Formats: sequence, C-alpha cells, structure tokens
Amino acid sequence: MIPIGCGQRDLIIRDRQTGKIAVATDTILNQQGQNEICVYVAIGEKTSSVAKVVTTLQERGAMEYTIVVAEMADSPATLQYLAPYIGAALAEYFMYRERHTLIIYDDLFKQAQAYRQISLLLRRPPGREAYLGDVFYLHSRLLERATKLSSSLGEGTQIKFIKQVAGKLKLELAQFAELEAFAQFTSDLDKATQNQLGRGQRLRELLKQSQSAPLMVAEQIMTIYVETSDYLNSLDVEQEKLLFSYIIRVMMHQSDSDFDMTQVSECIVEVEELLKLRETLTRVYVQRTGKPFWVVSEDMKGDVFMSATESQAYEIVDLVAVQ
Repeated sequence: MIPIGCGQRDLIIRDRQTGKIAVATDTILNQQGQNEICVYVAIGEKTSSVAKVVTTLQERGAMEYTIVVAEMADSPATLQYLAPYIGAALAEYFMYRERHTLIIYDDLFKQAQAYRQISLLLRRPPGREAYLGDVFYLHSRLLERATKLSSSLGEGTQIKFIKQVAGKLKLELAQFAELEAFAQFTSDLDKATQNQLGRGQRLRELLKQSQSAPLMVAEQIMTIYVETSDYLNSLDVEQEKLLFSYIIRVMMHQSDSDFDMTQVSECIVEVEELLKLRETLTRVYVQRTGKPFWVVSEDMKGDVFMSATESQAYEIVDLVAVQ
C-alpha cells in the first residue's frame, strides 16, 4: 500500500518497539518472485533481533534472494561504520548486472554514533552533541550510491490498477476521521451518519495487515475494490474479515494466469457498468416511490425478490392483476 518507486528512498521514522523492522521485513517478503536481490544491513543491533529477522526470512523462503550484513552492538565502532558501505557495494554489484536491488539500513543512527566515536579518537573538531558537521553529508552520499534520479513521486509510483481502485480511499478515510471525532460528543446520530461511520471502520480494518504476510497485487486490488464499492456494507467488521480470509485462501489455490492484470482491468470495467446500472434503477425507484435514495439503496442490497403484493406495497407498481 506504500509504493516505493525504482530509484527512490523511504525513511521509516517511529518510536522504539513500534514495528519499524516489521515494515522492513514485510518489504523484503513482498519482493518474492520479482527477480530482485535484497540486502539487509543491521548496524549495532542486538544479536537476538537480527536472529529473529533472519529466522522470519528463512521460514518464508526469502533468504534465497536476500543478503544479510550484520555488525552487532558488541562489534567495534569501525566495523559498524563500514557495514552500510559493504551493503551498498553488494547491492551495486547486482545493480550493475541489470538486477533490481533493494537495500535496507537498520539503522543509520547507529552508524552515526560509530562515526562519532572514531572521530573523537582521531581528535577531529566535534559539532552539536559531539557529532561532526559532515555526518549528514556522510549519510546523503551513502544513500545516493543506492539510488538514481526518478521523476515519479507519490502516486506516480503506484501500480495503475491500484491507483484506479483506491482513488477515493484517502478522502474517505480523512472524512471518517473527522466524523469520528465529532461523533464522540453526541449519541444522537442519524442513519446516514451511522452508515458512514461503519464504512470508515471497515476501511480502517481493511488497511490492517498481519505481520510477515504480504498480499499479492491481485489480492490488494480485489480487497480494495470490493470494500470501496459498498458490496459488504451489510456485514460487520468480524464477518468481513472472515469473508476476506476465505476469498484469499481460495485465490491462493489459483494459477498465476488467473491474476493477469488485463483480466483484472476488464473485471473492474464490467463491475463499474453493473454499479452504474444499479444506481440508475435505484433512481427510477426513488422517483417512482418518493422514498429517500439511501432507503431504496439499502432495500436493494442482496438478492431480494418482492412478490406482486410486496411490490404494490412498496409503490413500485400501482395495480396487481388477479386471475
């Protein structure tokens, strides 16, 4: 869900024990089957933390395309300082052989500390908090080695079909956050507001992903499109999670040809046409019955078939002929 374009960098800034390494390992796992080489550089980390990452990658078959460079917390400062450059050199080796590479530094703050120790021993003039003034240049030069200029930023790096189905997702989540904050001060909410809050909660749950369990692109497209198209509004969050887990299990047993992006695009177009037809019929019923649009839309959900008497009571038809 967070696209990183070829030649770009992504900075992960979070507090301690909030899942920074989990984001990095999920990124590596998501490269499986993409013919890429991943380089994970651990700088000044605990041996147990690095072992946990390696175990996760081994269990999911990611070590077949991953190189781990590790200098632990008890390693000399000189080796911790050199570790990122070793990782960059390994990534460049494959890059110059026309292979896509992904390199993760965990983390450069530890390298800055090692650089500070070495510089103080060399009696170089210290700067703020004893760091040398060129520490930022040191890191920028390191990162530039592993990148190239790219004009694609933000949404420009997204897969076309993901961008197509998730276009209004950000706006809806922002509106939900604002409405949720307002709803805390009142308990008297109308039906439309309750429906919007329920939809926002489902969208938020949709974006929660189990650790070390990345989704294929086809699964992401299917999940986002079904959720943003109001198909599951009648289900609660737990029922929706159960349904999606079942759908994904079924999809995992299909061949790769079933996830052809052209077929996905055609499916999206067909479903959009069906949704337009449904909206047209809903407006016809609104005009015919005089009921609010949201009422008729709710009543039309699911496979609901009215008898002749029920249709007359709903004011769809005027008279019912009885033989």
